[in-house]
Amino acid sequence: MATQRNAAGRLGSAGAGLLLVTAGLTLAARQRRLEEARLEVRRLELEELASQRKALAHQQRMHWELLAKAIDDPSLASVIDTYDQSIPAEKRRQFFYANAWYVNLYHLYRAGMLDQEELYGRLREIFQSAVVREYWEASRGQRATLKYSSDEARIGRMVDGLIKDLDEADTDEWWVVGEPPTH
Repeated sequence: MATQRNAAGRLGSAGAGLLLVTAGLTLAARQRRLEEARLEVRRLELEELASQRKALAHQQRMHWELLAKAIDDPSLASVIDTYDQSIPAEKRRQFFYANAWYVNLYHLYRAGMLDQEELYGRLREIFQSAVVREYWEASRGQRATLKYSSDEARIGRMVDGLIKDLDEADTDEWWVVGEPPTH
């Protein structure tokens, strides 16, 4: 009788061990499939990001090409010229060029090539120009049409704050004026 119990106990232990090994293999296979799925999702995310960056770069090139044509040809500029007509044509052309610089920085930020602090520093620099500031004021109505929650509107408000800080600063060291927003 004792021999039967011993044999049954050994068989039960072996069965339990086999069950544990099988469960471990199944778990390992599931984990491998889960990791493969995670990697596939990440690959797709990176492809989407690359696609978005490519589209953004294309948009930036198109913007520049269209602005360059408007700068070079006043008859084409009249298509997009929403500035006050009392502003001389030469000044409006400068505004188109200032817009190109601003939009370039905005696209660099959107593409992830500048973080918000770097964007702020570059904006601080270009807004030292009186022409760029005039452009900013003249384009206020254009910015007013932006959706308040959009990135572009948020950056616009950041520039408004920067200009205010620069105007109120009691130093000629413009490169230290203002604090970049955390977001």
